[in-house]
Amino acid sequence: MNRMVLGAVVALLLVGVGLFWLQGRAEIEEGAPPPELTAEAPAPAPDALPTADVSGLRGPAPPEATELTREQQRFFRYDRNRDGQISRNEMLSTRTAAFRRLDKDGNNLLTFEEWAATTVTRFEDADVNGDGILTSEEFAATAPRPRATSRPNCNC
Repeated sequence: MNRMVLGAVVALLLVGVGLFWLQGRAEIEEGAPPPELTAEAPAPAPDALPTADVSGLRGPAPPEATELTREQQRFFRYDRNRDGQISRNEMLSTRTAAFRRLDKDGNNLLTFEEWAATTVTRFEDADVNGDGILTSEEFAATAPRPRATSRPNCNC
């Protein structure tokens, strides 16, 4: 008996929800504006691109690009939080690509300790005043030396 009563209540509830949903959709469709087609504005061709008049529109100004020197670009690759200083953690976080070149024992495996020891040594060598932070001048001393080419560049 309880199952029958519960089934009837659930069935009535589902019918009520269905009617409420159908009535709500009908009101939304009823309030929608009708499409306006006039003789001046014919329906666009299905393969035509839409056009818009944007002459009176305003928006935020686009960001301006700044010309950075090569050294400034290199500095900002390390300076993740853009505070003008490179912390030890910022310097260490970008050195993962150098793992293959830092294999000290030659076993073709690079441990974190091998990599971190070399990077920490490089950071400490660059940190002239020993405050644990690289300024842009101190960081400039860590720039890689330009490679000497054995043949002249081609001016083709």
